[in-house]
Amino acid sequence: MKVQLAYGSGLIEAELPDSTDVIQPRSVPGLKDEHAALLASLEKPIGCRPLREWLTPGAKVCIIFPDITRAMPSRRILPWLLAFLHQEGVQNEQIVLLNSTGTHRPNTPDELKAMLGEEICERYAVINHVCDCEEDLVQFGHTRSGARALINHRAANAQVRILMGFIEPHFFAGFSGGPKALMPGVAGLETVVSNHGAAHIGHPNATFGITEGNPLWEEMLDIAGRVGPSFLLNVTLNERHQITGWFVGDLAPAHRAGREFVRESAMQKVAAPYDVVVTTNSGYPLDINLYQGAKGMSAAARIAKPGGTIILAAECRDGAPAGSPFDRLLRSGHSPEELLARICSPGFEWPEQWQVQIQTIIQSRLRVLVHSNMPDDQMRAALLEPCPNISAAVKAIGDNLPGKARIAALPFGPLTIPYLSA
Repeated sequence: MKVQLAYGSGLIEAELPDSTDVIQPRSVPGLKDEHAALLASLEKPIGCRPLREWLTPGAKVCIIFPDITRAMPSRRILPWLLAFLHQEGVQNEQIVLLNSTGTHRPNTPDELKAMLGEEICERYAVINHVCDCEEDLVQFGHTRSGARALINHRAANAQVRILMGFIEPHFFAGFSGGPKALMPGVAGLETVVSNHGAAHIGHPNATFGITEGNPLWEEMLDIAGRVGPSFLLNVTLNERHQITGWFVGDLAPAHRAGREFVRESAMQKVAAPYDVVVTTNSGYPLDINLYQGAKGMSAAARIAKPGGTIILAAECRDGAPAGSPFDRLLRSGHSPEELLARICSPGFEWPEQWQVQIQTIIQSRLRVLVHSNMPDDQMRAALLEPCPNISAAVKAIGDNLPGKARIAALPFGPLTIPYLSA
């Protein structure tokens, strides 16, 4: 069979055995009128007063939006939200648009224009969060491990915080969206490194679909709550990036409603593990770099046999990215096993170590190949095997197994969360 895999801004085709199980999210139709549905949600939010009642005269409004690695349709949504705010008397100079980069690189002016629209970038203050800029951060106590809990002052000091986000399954926070806009979205590097430390990442509940009992997510919610009330504006999307639902209102209950909606479509049960799982990073923007690739690997690893193979299709137009903490840490290791032991050693801290930890945990029991636009030498430096031809690789693996290979494909990667039936 020919299977279309999300890759970059389009699709690539892989020819796989006819017996391949193609596992996808349950299709959910887009809303008929996204704008009207947003306005209705703003008037009847979940668990709090309508947004118009938050807007006192002269109030500073901070709108926190996702960075370029997220599929959030900010360019569609922001004009509607800003028009609503202006209708309620909010002036341009009262509004700051804060890009929740977390520990990622700042987005360029051209990227911001593509994400938000040129007119918005010209009319409003649009600012990249920079996680290691001390003068931008204010403290809200400490994390569980004793690090300072630091949040960007623009978010912390605003009278009205609007948290934009896209709810999808997340490989260690349970689900994206919700408190992640604040923590790690606009948190200090010290805070993120603490929250994403080896003990939390290695916890059995730090995985797709689990929030309660997940120490990582629970601390995110706790720190977000210390900043004060925040108005959540989250969406769910289908594979065509159409909005399928608005989850608007008080942070905790609105996010809970959204993640239960996502759980129904994303979680897919399978009967037995597979020898080979072909996966993706759901295409652009999530497959913009190799750093994000652990998400697609993690979805596939849930249903792969020990000693089996994952083949990840991720364009990586931005490379690892080169010179990032993730890239430098991977290049410092001689093997996945050696790196994993170093990360889990007492006192070890390194920015972005969490992605390396998850990658190397997966590699401790599975072979991982990656089909991308990255040069082979760069992929090998990241301790991964290049895969120039997915179809040929699957055939070669199947030919070398003693019996008939069990093969699965996740065309939309971590938008689908497969799990083994009990």
